[in-house]
Amino acid sequence: MTRRPTGAESSADATAPLPAPELTEAECRRCGTYIAGLDGRYACGVCGWVNDHSEGHRRLPRADEDPDRPPRGRKRPKPLPPGPGEAPPPGY
Repeated sequence: MTRRPTGAESSADATAPLPAPELTEAECRRCGTYIAGLDGRYACGVCGWVNDHSEGHRRLPRADEDPDRPPRGRKRPKPLPPGPGEAPPPGY
């Protein structure tokens, strides 16, 4: 029988740093191409097949666990002006 974590245990696990992702390999389920992915999540560059995120070996990190996440309160960068012959983006 598997013991379910209590609220205190799950919050401690949530703040612990995640281990480095593992490189995994498989065959594409659609075209058979040999592909590689991270932690059992795959995307085929030949036919475009992608497996569901829930099939991975580990949980995905939350946004606040991403070391590359911009700091809170940071505004989005202003869009670049349209190039020659391009239509301006909506709201520009």
